[in-house]
Amino acid sequence: METKKQQPNQKPRSKGVSAFLVVIGCAIVAHIFFYMVAGAGSDNPLGGIMATNFDEKGMPIGGNFLGTLYHGGWVIPIVITLLLTVFVLSVERFFALNRASGKGSTAKFVMNAKAKLEAGDIAGASKLCDDQKGSVANILKAGLIRYSDVEKLADVHNDEKAAMIQKEIEEATTLELPYLQQNLSVIATISSLGTLMGLFGTVLGMIKSFGAMAQEGAPDSTVLALGISEALMNTAMGIGTGACAIISYSYFSGKVEDITNAVDEVGFAIGQTYTTLHGGLSK
Repeated sequence: METKKQQPNQKPRSKGVSAFLVVIGCAIVAHIFFYMVAGAGSDNPLGGIMATNFDEKGMPIGGNFLGTLYHGGWVIPIVITLLLTVFVLSVERFFALNRASGKGSTAKFVMNAKAKLEAGDIAGASKLCDDQKGSVANILKAGLIRYSDVEKLADVHNDEKAAMIQKEIEEATTLELPYLQQNLSVIATISSLGTLMGLFGTVLGMIKSFGAMAQEGAPDSTVLALGISEALMNTAMGIGTGACAIISYSYFSGKVEDITNAVDEVGFAIGQTYTTLHGGLSK
């Protein structure tokens, strides 16, 4: 009869930062920046807390960047929201995955843990987990506790016991993965959405430009310039946001993959250790 599994003495996993709250906060900051800072001195009643960014004709003074940004139109604060969201979630993932990696090098921990397991030093491997902490150590510790449990089972083939240990490793991995992958899907979505929103703003700017050119008589050069400015600024912001999101997603996905590869390595090692040290049917 199977004994009741012991549970590792681990602290509950933090749920991390809510992406929804991050987006709301970034949207507030982006709109405040856009209307009150970039829009300073425009016809916008909120844009008066800084030195004016525009001349008497409503054009950016001397190519003023903030004034040009404000001329990008209402799509710009949306793109800025996405850019700030990528930045905040990237910082959150950086610290979260550093905690998940534990203390010291994960590769060195895996190497030392495998050496302990190959030597049959289960207590030593458990001590390494306590010292290392992090996701890989938590998963290995769960497998080691299961290792101790299955050794007490009688009349069960050791291949089946090794399978029980492997199943425990898989269950512990399933519990850790959501924490490791949290918010990465949001960053991946922004990698496409940022570019699309930039293109949307570009189209709106070009519509304004062609509208200025289509009127009778001489084209309204001011409206034409504003339309082109809006189109190009949205293009630049959208592409920049998408690029930042792609870089962030690729980097953190790589770190998650490194952790899961380490888990697979130690999981295989502990299963092999059991079958090597315990042959045949348990008595």
